[in-house]
Amino acid sequence: MKNNASWMSRLALLHPIIQAPMAGTSTPELAAAVSNAGGLGSVGIGAYGAAQAQQHIAQTQALTGRPFNVNLFCYQTAAANPQSEAAWLDYLAPEFARWGAPQPASLRRIYESAVGNAPLQAMLLAQKPAVVSFHFGLPEQTFIDALRAAGIVTLACATSLDEGRQIEQAGVDVIVAQGMEAGGHRGSFVPEQDRLMGTFALTQILARECSLPVIAAGGVMNGSGIAAALALGACAVQMGTAFILCPESAASPAYRSQLQSPDAHHTAITAAVSGRPARGMFNRLHQLGRDYSLSLPSYPMVYDAGKALHQAASAQGCSDYAAHWAGQGAPLARALPAAELMQTLAQELQEALQKTPQKA
Repeated sequence: MKNNASWMSRLALLHPIIQAPMAGTSTPELAAAVSNAGGLGSVGIGAYGAAQAQQHIAQTQALTGRPFNVNLFCYQTAAANPQSEAAWLDYLAPEFARWGAPQPASLRRIYESAVGNAPLQAMLLAQKPAVVSFHFGLPEQTFIDALRAAGIVTLACATSLDEGRQIEQAGVDVIVAQGMEAGGHRGSFVPEQDRLMGTFALTQILARECSLPVIAAGGVMNGSGIAAALALGACAVQMGTAFILCPESAASPAYRSQLQSPDAHHTAITAAVSGRPARGMFNRLHQLGRDYSLSLPSYPMVYDAGKALHQAASAQGCSDYAAHWAGQGAPLARALPAAELMQTLAQELQEALQKTPQKA
């Protein structure tokens, strides 16, 4: 029999709300504000090396004495494919020329996975954040065991029942059920096998078939959504897009403006931004990816090209290549300080629960 509340009790959470890690958009200020308001704030360190990640964690610790989550990217690093990488760069050549920017001679691996990353793993075990979560897959079993032995709560993202069972077998504490509505990168272990299940269907299946508590992630933007997820078997929700417009996030003015425009109604999943499927507001790279007939290079090699294009275009006031990640609930985003948004969500949840007919 699963105990949905035990891990939340360990963390003294007041509300069943986790702010999604959102690497590049979440900040120590945002994570701390959410944690201080009784939720679980998160920082994403997938784009950082060990030293920068440690600094990010220390900055968050200085702002809150409450637990927060540190999220890792756990993918199998693909071998370089010079032919595929050169073909993608050649395809993008007219885009670079459009902005008068030099075409990169090659693509770099700009991020490192947490899998096999001894310096990063050692830093986390030394820092001992209250929660560590995994995206894109699982790290080595020895690292999972070491985290748990250190008293750290572990979460892992699943996009299917098979992934949920792998998470359960690895001894992770909680499953994050990421539906296809969610913004940002899909957490699928093998992107080619992603079934694009919706949040509520996935949450119910994982809650029935797995013994672990389940967090629902994707498309939840308000208290009514939280109540619905809880009614379907989730112990909590993870919300990302809902927090992007908070002043504490790192979202750029262009990102904030687009999220409050009609563009918020048009999100789509593409691998052409980074090399792994991710949902964001439709941009030039989405279209280029749809029109490309060859296989894309791997993650994060594709990201290197996309970031170079964004840098060139943004210098001239254009954000057509920006990775403005957003879920399908984007039009429901609210521009509120994180503490006020948390208070609003908690109040909406209570009102929704009071309206829900109680079982006899």
